[in-house]
Amino acid sequence: MQYQRDEHRVHLIVYHLIWCPRRRKAILTGPIKERCQQILEEKCLEKGWSILTLAIQPDLIHLFIRVWPSESAADVVKELKGITSFHLRREFAPIMKKMPSTWTRSYFASTAGAVSAETIQHYINAQKGI
Repeated sequence: MQYQRDEHRVHLIVYHLIWCPRRRKAILTGPIKERCQQILEEKCLEKGWSILTLAIQPDLIHLFIRVWPSESAADVVKELKGITSFHLRREFAPIMKKMPSTWTRSYFASTAGAVSAETIQHYINAQKGI
């Protein structure tokens, strides 16, 4: 992965995000899975985020995504859960009405990048002259 550059920043912000449907119901199959993927791709394109990897399993979504420095993992998950819930509940009402909400409130988030913590420590120590 290459660093992104803009007017005042050089950055590489990558998140691994995981979330699941309420009660871990295996609803993400067939047309619901396809539509969910389409919604996620459209929203990410709109926000300028790059999907590196997307895996939608029947009861789980794994997303490896590159975002802007101003976006926290919580903001990204909130946007994606919100937009997918809105559209899926509207478009697949007979299936989705059996669930009190589309997604659980919880999620997993982890950062990733091109350098290790050890590399960063060596760089900082080198800058200090150690």
